[in-house]
Amino acid sequence: MKVEREEKNNRGAFYVEKDGHWVAEMAYGMSGDQMIIYHTEVSNELQGQHVGMQLVRAGVEYARANHIKIVPLCPFAKAIIDKVEEFQDVLA
Repeated sequence: MKVEREEKNNRGAFYVEKDGHWVAEMAYGMSGDQMIIYHTEVSNELQGQHVGMQLVRAGVEYARANHIKIVPLCPFAKAIIDKVEEFQDVLA
């Protein structure tokens, strides 16, 4: 599944689109050099396909590429980052 990113005015999201609608998203806000992840949601039709993990991975890769840190306020994103050791280098 292709994960896209959209950002405007220090708010953004990583998302998956299907038929012109977002079917999964991980929303964040930027504060200086920190990405504050505050919400992750995956539609029922994509449950069990590891789409949430793909969203978090995209956020981690973006953070690394742009030398920013992640503050995972979203319980799902925090659980994934805490579980996957290779993601922990981007934690604020």
